[in-house]
Amino acid sequence: MKNTILSVQDLYKSYGDNHAVRGVSFEIARGEVFGLLGPNGAGKTTSISMLTGLLEPTSGSVQVDNMPFGKNGYAVKAKLGLVPQELALYPTLSARDNLIFFGRIYGLRGKQLKMRADEVLAMVGLADRADEAIETYSGGMKRRINIAAGLLHEPEILFLDEPTVGVDPQSRNAIFESVEALNRNGLTILYTTHYMEEAQRLCDRVAIMDRGEIIALDSPKALMSGLGGGIIRLGLHNGHIDTVSQRGSEHPAIKSITRTDGMMIVETHQAQAALMGLLEITNQLDAHITSLEVLEPNLETVFLTLTGKNLRD
Repeated sequence: MKNTILSVQDLYKSYGDNHAVRGVSFEIARGEVFGLLGPNGAGKTTSISMLTGLLEPTSGSVQVDNMPFGKNGYAVKAKLGLVPQELALYPTLSARDNLIFFGRIYGLRGKQLKMRADEVLAMVGLADRADEAIETYSGGMKRRINIAAGLLHEPEILFLDEPTVGVDPQSRNAIFESVEALNRNGLTILYTTHYMEEAQRLCDRVAIMDRGEIIALDSPKALMSGLGGGIIRLGLHNGHIDTVSQRGSEHPAIKSITRTDGMMIVETHQAQAALMGLLEITNQLDAHITSLEVLEPNLETVFLTLTGKNLRD
């Protein structure tokens, strides 16, 4: 990939017989917003911990700006900003004092530190609340200060690990706007989430993880276009699934049919025509429909098609 800033090759992490991450490989271009998506337990946070040097991989390699971890560990980490899922803030201190404290850990001092604290407060839209205690902030405001702390040392790539968990819609939108503004200014961002609508809005490319593996990687548009006309989920009594599947697969509006747990997952070229065809078949067979759902093409539907389950299961 041209102008790669992060390269991950065949990354594994195992805890005895539990394989949390299994052979993950991808590259991120400088200036890209790259989404790492999947349900809780998919391996996203474990992957982030390895990519940022917090966790030693069982095997595989990570390079940042062509520098591998190891002897280059300090220099590599200086290029990274990490905003973890858990809030890393002192509640009785003001936002400004929190940033001053973390800035000193990064090696910033004096006027440079104060100026940088003011800059990142402005970036996340909280300059007017800088001297108020963190414990008086809403959940969304705390998340934004968490992001500000990760920006203090001017990293080249920022890792945002599910930054909108537990926040209200207004605060989520403020976080989105902050992420978009940072990226417009040239910052590379790796964004993990289990909210597909966030990825559709923010990300240039996304990697979808499930059970420790990347099962799809492309732009949101490309992944969605691969679905054609959408997905139909049709539940039937078991006695009719084989016949309906066989006859339905011959319909010109149906791309493919898979079956899982008494459910037919029908990938279509044109959803309405496919639905009419399936209803006609079930009527002819007097098949009893137990459930029916028509899904428009989006990343959530991509995930359902690939895994047979909803993202938040």
